[in-house]
Amino acid sequence: MNYTKLRFDFILLPTMLLVAWPALRAQSTLRVNGERVVEHMTAMAGIGKDPGGGYSRVAYTEADRQGREYVMGLMREAGLSVSIDAAGNICGRRAGSDPKLLPLVIGSHVDSVPQGGNYDGVVGSLGAIEVAQILSEGHLALRHPLEVLIFQNEEGGLQGSRAISGELREEDLNQTTRSGKTLREGIAFIGGDPAHLAAARRKPGDIFANLELHIEQGGTLATEKIDIGVVEGIVGNHRWDVTIEGFANHAGTTPMNQRHDALLAAAKFIEAVNRIVTSMPGQQVATVGKIQAIPGAYNVIPGKVMLGLDVRDLDESRIDMLFGKMREEAEQIAQASGTKFSFQKIVSDAPALSDPHLRQLIAESAKQLNLSTKTLPSGATQDAQSMSRLGPSGMIFIPSIGGISHSPEEFSRPQDIVNGANVLLQSVLQLDSQNW
Repeated sequence: MNYTKLRFDFILLPTMLLVAWPALRAQSTLRVNGERVVEHMTAMAGIGKDPGGGYSRVAYTEADRQGREYVMGLMREAGLSVSIDAAGNICGRRAGSDPKLLPLVIGSHVDSVPQGGNYDGVVGSLGAIEVAQILSEGHLALRHPLEVLIFQNEEGGLQGSRAISGELREEDLNQTTRSGKTLREGIAFIGGDPAHLAAARRKPGDIFANLELHIEQGGTLATEKIDIGVVEGIVGNHRWDVTIEGFANHAGTTPMNQRHDALLAAAKFIEAVNRIVTSMPGQQVATVGKIQAIPGAYNVIPGKVMLGLDVRDLDESRIDMLFGKMREEAEQIAQASGTKFSFQKIVSDAPALSDPHLRQLIAESAKQLNLSTKTLPSGATQDAQSMSRLGPSGMIFIPSIGGISHSPEEFSRPQDIVNGANVLLQSVLQLDSQNW
């Protein structure tokens, strides 16, 4: 036996593998532990189970804190260094082999709406932790640092990710949340430091890329039997408080032709919103989801009505165009009914397009796993929307059966969850090997 050659091979082979590792890794057959992912999903379902049905891990409640403690335990088991930033976000960090490189960020949220489901946010959070666990078990070093971020209070307006992107303002901290606590009190409750909120902020260019796994929350993928959604962007979301002023009068003594009925005018406007948004091709949506009639009595013609209008699309100019048409219709209704309409914008979230390179990489990762894909928008706001302000961002969707979300009936099949986690894993491996 040639011991000199053997010694040479023993020394040289690891070096050769290290040099070739990015290319080898891109063709990796590495897979997540599906049984473990499902086991973690089941355990999370036991936290915040609501007696009235569904799951209520509302941000800043005891159930939310328990859910956060559970995922922090999983993160430590996955070899991550765990900390809580000033805004209350959980960060699990894994060092990269090149300390000069920017972090690759994955993760989602674990808070829920009241009586919601156990998949929204949880799939992406536990999927991200599983990716870190697999890398740790395989003793695989990424070039980039890996950060698993569990954003706080996503359901209450992306509060955690907005703090990171610098969009959460000091004056916002005094608003009351669904928990009954102010935002300031809630952040302190989960271990953050609202007095030093600026410490959580990051600047554009501070991350290499952000990837978020999530359920679709719509029915497209399930209906078309598509495995993976490649998200082209998160729609812009504009909201208005609409006030209609008429004249309150006696319901029994006021003739029909002498009424200035604010509720009747509101009904015509609601119908107009639906007609306008469905009158042209596209994926735009609009909703009147809130209504209050004043004084709200059987025997009084409503003198005032307040509505909540929500318009969404991937194209900001299209939102503006649709709202312009709705406002024109409101003016016509007001003139015909002797009422007055006023609009106050309360939300103006711009669309966040995903990075084209990341879309291609996600699609290629799915293809390597023999999974079908479809490009589609996210009609719901997501933490990736805030993170896109800092660097390239992409999202991976898995099917939601029946298109149901924010409901106890929310469901994604175990195999779909595993598929999504595998696509996330392969995307991380491929992304880490590339230089932009």
